[in-house]
Parts: sequence; structure tokens; C-alpha cells
Amino acid sequence: MLEMRPDCERCGADLRADVPGAFICSFECTFCAECAEALDDMCANCGGELMDRPTRTGKSLQRHPASSERRFKGVS
Repeated sequence: MLEMRPDCERCGADLRADVPGAFICSFECTFCAECAEALDDMCANCGGELMDRPTRTGKSLQRHPASSERRFKGVS
């Protein structure tokens, strides 16, 4: 089951599990649509292809909530 991470790892934008617009690689690195486009659909972490993340809604989201662990580290 996907972790459904709550934020873009590049810019920190909120990415709700029940709304389209998140992109993931095979390791579940997660980016918003704008960052995925800026990265030419290639993961900044592993170099893998970024694909549309499916949504999780309704009872599925209630039974299997999205992760609350944010991955954005900010600019160092």
C-alpha cells in the first residue's frame, strides 16, 4: 500500500491524498505537479521516472489514512 506522503519533497507544497496532482517514483519519493514538470518527470533523489500518484478517497482513506510525516527539509 502506498504511503501517500503529505508534501512535495522539493518545495514543501501540501499534497492531499484525496486530490490528484502528486507524482511519485518507484521508491515513493513525492513531488507536486509543478516540481515534477521542472524535474522533467525524473526523481531528484533516485533518478527514477515520476508518475501520477493515484488518489485515495472515502472509506479507503478512513481505513488507511495518508502518512503525516513530512519529507520537505527546506533550503539548507
